[in-house]
Amino acid sequence: MADINIQRKKSSPSPWLLILLVLAVVSVGAYFLLRADSAAPTAPAPVPAEAGVPVPPDSSTGAETGPRPSGTDAVGNMAAEPAPVTPEVLSSFAQSDATQPQYGREGLRLLTASLVDLADRDDFREPAIATRRDELTSATARLGEAGTSLRPGYVAATALLQAMQQQGYPELEAEMNQLTSQAANLSGRTATAQDQEQTRAYLTRAASMVKALNQPPAR
Repeated sequence: MADINIQRKKSSPSPWLLILLVLAVVSVGAYFLLRADSAAPTAPAPVPAEAGVPVPPDSSTGAETGPRPSGTDAVGNMAAEPAPVTPEVLSSFAQSDATQPQYGREGLRLLTASLVDLADRDDFREPAIATRRDELTSATARLGEAGTSLRPGYVAATALLQAMQQQGYPELEAEMNQLTSQAANLSGRTATAQDQEQTRAYLTRAASMVKALNQPPAR
Protein backbone atom coordinates (compact mmCIF):
# COMPACT_ATOMS: atom_id res chain seq x y z
CA MET A 1 0.00 0.00 0.00
CA ALA A 2 1.52 3.36 -1.03
CA ASP A 3 2.27 5.97 1.55
CA ILE A 4 0.26 9.22 1.28
CA ASN A 5 2.33 12.35 1.95
CA ILE A 6 0.25 14.66 4.00
CA GLN A 7 1.66 18.23 4.40
CA ARG A 8 0.43 20.56 7.11
CA LYS A 9 -1.28 23.69 5.69
CA LYS A 10 0.54 26.91 6.59
CA SER A 11 -1.62 29.38 8.48
CA SER A 12 -2.03 32.95 6.89
CA PRO A 13 -1.21 36.03 9.03
CA SER A 14 -4.05 37.65 10.90
CA PRO A 15 -5.57 40.74 9.20
CA TRP A 16 -5.71 42.53 12.54
CA LEU A 17 -1.93 42.41 12.73
CA LEU A 18 -1.68 44.24 9.41
CA ILE A 19 -4.17 46.87 10.51
CA LEU A 20 -2.24 47.53 13.71
CA LEU A 21 0.99 47.86 11.75
CA VAL A 22 -0.52 50.42 9.35
CA LEU A 23 -1.93 52.43 12.26
CA ALA A 24 1.45 52.47 13.94
CA VAL A 25 3.15 53.82 10.80
CA VAL A 26 0.48 56.51 10.37
CA SER A 27 0.78 57.52 14.02
CA VAL A 28 4.55 57.92 13.79
CA GLY A 29 4.24 60.02 10.61
CA ALA A 30 1.56 62.24 12.13
CA TYR A 31 3.70 62.76 15.23
CA PHE A 32 6.65 64.09 13.25
CA LEU A 33 4.43 66.32 11.11
CA LEU A 34 2.73 67.91 14.14
CA ARG A 35 6.09 68.40 15.82
CA ALA A 36 7.46 70.24 12.77
CA ASP A 37 4.39 72.54 12.60
CA SER A 38 4.61 73.43 16.29
CA ALA A 39 8.28 74.37 15.93
CA ALA A 40 7.59 76.93 13.10
CA PRO A 41 7.18 80.61 14.31
CA THR A 42 3.67 82.01 13.98
CA ALA A 43 2.89 85.64 13.15
CA PRO A 44 0.96 87.54 15.84
CA ALA A 45 -2.67 88.14 15.06
CA PRO A 46 -3.39 91.77 14.07
CA VAL A 47 -5.01 93.86 16.76
CA PRO A 48 -8.16 95.58 15.49
CA ALA A 49 -7.79 99.35 15.41
CA GLU A 50 -10.16 101.60 17.29
CA ALA A 51 -12.26 104.05 15.33
CA GLY A 52 -10.28 107.11 14.31
CA VAL A 53 -6.91 105.64 15.36
CA PRO A 54 -4.51 104.85 12.47
CA VAL A 55 -2.94 101.39 12.42
CA PRO A 56 0.89 101.51 12.65
CA PRO A 57 2.85 100.21 9.64
CA ASP A 58 3.84 96.56 9.47
CA SER A 59 7.63 96.60 9.89
CA SER A 60 8.01 93.06 8.61
CA THR A 61 6.76 93.90 5.11
CA GLY A 62 7.33 97.64 4.90
CA ALA A 63 3.71 98.16 3.89
CA GLU A 64 1.38 100.46 5.76
CA THR A 65 -1.80 98.89 7.03
CA GLY A 66 -3.67 102.04 7.97
CA PRO A 67 -4.24 105.65 6.81
CA ARG A 68 -1.71 108.31 7.67
CA PRO A 69 -2.31 112.09 7.66
CA SER A 70 -0.85 113.90 4.69
CA GLY A 71 1.14 117.05 5.34
CA THR A 72 0.46 118.35 1.84
CA ASP A 73 -3.30 118.19 2.47
CA ALA A 74 -2.92 120.42 5.51
CA VAL A 75 -0.83 122.85 3.57
CA GLY A 76 -3.37 122.86 0.73
CA ASN A 77 -6.24 123.58 3.15
CA MET A 78 -4.29 126.47 4.67
CA ALA A 79 -3.53 127.91 1.24
CA ALA A 80 -7.26 127.70 0.32
CA GLU A 81 -8.13 130.09 3.16
CA PRO A 82 -6.12 133.35 2.74
CA ALA A 83 -5.45 135.36 5.86
CA PRO A 84 -7.23 138.75 6.12
CA VAL A 85 -5.20 141.79 5.12
CA THR A 86 -4.67 143.86 8.26
CA PRO A 87 -3.83 147.59 8.24
CA GLU A 88 -0.34 146.66 9.41
CA VAL A 89 0.17 144.37 6.42
CA LEU A 90 -1.05 147.07 4.03
CA SER A 91 1.09 149.75 5.66
CA SER A 92 4.17 147.53 5.60
CA PHE A 93 3.71 146.85 1.91
CA ALA A 94 3.19 150.53 1.12
CA GLN A 95 6.63 151.25 2.60
CA SER A 96 8.32 148.54 0.51
CA ASP A 97 10.24 149.00 -2.73
CA ALA A 98 8.00 150.88 -5.15
CA THR A 99 10.35 150.13 -8.07
CA GLN A 100 9.23 146.50 -8.17
CA PRO A 101 7.24 145.76 -11.36
CA GLN A 102 4.22 144.44 -9.44
CA TYR A 103 4.22 147.08 -6.70
CA GLY A 104 1.17 149.01 -7.92
CA ARG A 105 -0.82 145.89 -8.80
CA GLU A 106 -0.09 144.10 -5.51
CA GLY A 107 -0.76 147.25 -3.51
CA LEU A 108 -4.19 147.62 -5.12
CA ARG A 109 -4.94 143.95 -4.47
CA LEU A 110 -4.10 144.29 -0.76
CA LEU A 111 -6.07 147.51 -0.46
CA THR A 112 -9.10 145.92 -2.13
CA ALA A 113 -8.97 142.86 0.17
CA SER A 114 -8.78 145.01 3.30
CA LEU A 115 -11.66 147.25 2.21
CA VAL A 116 -13.94 144.37 1.20
CA ASP A 117 -13.44 142.79 4.64
CA LEU A 118 -14.00 146.14 6.38
CA ALA A 119 -17.25 146.76 4.47
CA ASP A 120 -18.74 143.64 6.11
CA ARG A 121 -18.76 145.33 9.51
CA ASP A 122 -22.24 145.86 10.93
CA ASP A 123 -22.12 149.66 10.99
CA PHE A 124 -20.90 149.75 7.39
CA ARG A 125 -23.73 147.66 5.98
CA GLU A 126 -25.42 150.56 4.22
CA PRO A 127 -26.71 150.73 0.62
CA ALA A 128 -24.23 153.43 -0.41
CA ILE A 129 -21.28 151.46 0.96
CA ALA A 130 -22.53 148.23 -0.64
CA THR A 131 -22.73 149.99 -4.01
CA ARG A 132 -19.17 151.32 -3.71
CA ARG A 133 -17.98 147.91 -2.67
CA ASP A 134 -19.53 146.29 -5.75
CA GLU A 135 -17.92 148.94 -7.96
CA LEU A 136 -14.52 148.16 -6.43
CA THR A 137 -14.81 144.40 -6.91
CA SER A 138 -15.93 144.99 -10.50
CA ALA A 139 -13.03 147.35 -11.21
CA THR A 140 -10.49 144.86 -9.85
CA ALA A 141 -12.05 141.65 -11.17
CA ARG A 142 -9.44 141.38 -13.93
CA LEU A 143 -6.54 142.63 -11.86
CA GLY A 144 -4.54 139.47 -12.46
CA GLU A 145 -4.50 139.95 -16.23
CA ALA A 146 -1.46 141.63 -17.74
CA GLY A 147 -2.09 145.05 -19.25
CA THR A 148 -5.13 145.82 -17.07
CA SER A 149 -5.26 149.49 -16.07
CA LEU A 150 -4.93 150.06 -12.33
CA ARG A 151 -6.40 153.55 -12.22
CA PRO A 152 -10.11 152.49 -12.17
CA GLY A 153 -9.33 150.25 -9.20
CA TYR A 154 -7.63 153.04 -7.26
CA VAL A 155 -10.51 155.41 -7.98
CA ALA A 156 -13.10 152.83 -6.85
CA ALA A 157 -11.12 152.07 -3.67
CA THR A 158 -11.01 155.78 -2.85
CA ALA A 159 -14.77 156.10 -3.36
CA LEU A 160 -15.40 153.18 -0.98
CA LEU A 161 -13.07 154.69 1.61
CA GLN A 162 -14.95 157.99 1.37
CA ALA A 163 -18.33 156.29 1.76
CA MET A 164 -17.14 154.54 4.94
CA GLN A 165 -15.52 157.75 6.26
CA GLN A 166 -18.77 159.65 5.79
CA GLN A 167 -20.66 156.96 7.71
CA GLY A 168 -19.25 157.90 11.12
CA TYR A 169 -15.78 159.46 10.91
CA PRO A 170 -16.20 163.21 10.30
CA GLU A 171 -12.80 163.89 11.87
CA LEU A 172 -11.16 162.15 8.90
CA GLU A 173 -12.71 164.41 6.27
CA ALA A 174 -9.56 166.49 5.62
CA GLU A 175 -7.44 163.36 5.34
CA MET A 176 -9.99 161.83 3.00
CA ASN A 177 -9.95 164.91 0.75
CA GLN A 178 -6.18 164.66 0.37
CA LEU A 179 -6.45 160.98 -0.52
CA THR A 180 -9.09 161.79 -3.16
CA SER A 181 -6.79 164.38 -4.68
CA GLN A 182 -3.92 161.86 -4.78
CA ALA A 183 -6.13 159.26 -6.48
CA ALA A 184 -7.10 161.75 -9.18
CA ASN A 185 -3.43 162.27 -10.06
CA LEU A 186 -2.57 158.59 -10.37
CA SER A 187 -1.81 157.36 -13.87
CA GLY A 188 -2.30 153.70 -12.98
CA ARG A 189 1.26 152.95 -14.07
CA THR A 190 4.55 152.60 -12.22
CA ALA A 191 6.92 152.90 -15.16
CA THR A 192 8.56 156.18 -14.14
CA ALA A 193 10.02 157.35 -10.85
CA GLN A 194 7.24 159.94 -10.56
CA ASP A 195 4.55 157.28 -11.03
CA GLN A 196 6.20 155.08 -8.41
CA GLU A 197 6.41 157.89 -5.88
CA GLN A 198 2.78 158.92 -6.42
CA THR A 199 1.57 155.35 -6.05
CA ARG A 200 3.60 154.86 -2.89
CA ALA A 201 2.30 158.11 -1.34
CA TYR A 202 -1.29 157.11 -2.17
CA LEU A 203 -0.97 153.61 -0.69
CA THR A 204 0.68 155.02 2.46
CA ARG A 205 -2.18 157.46 3.06
CA ALA A 206 -4.80 154.81 2.15
CA ALA A 207 -3.26 152.41 4.68
CA SER A 208 -3.48 155.14 7.32
CA MET A 209 -7.16 155.65 6.49
CA VAL A 210 -7.87 151.92 6.68
CA LYS A 211 -6.20 151.79 10.09
CA ALA A 212 -8.32 154.70 11.34
CA LEU A 213 -11.53 153.15 9.99
CA ASN A 214 -10.74 149.93 11.82
CA GLN A 215 -11.09 151.82 15.10
CA PRO A 216 -14.55 152.34 16.67
CA PRO A 217 -16.09 155.64 15.57
CA ALA A 218 -16.08 158.52 18.03
CA ARG A 219 -19.45 159.14 19.68
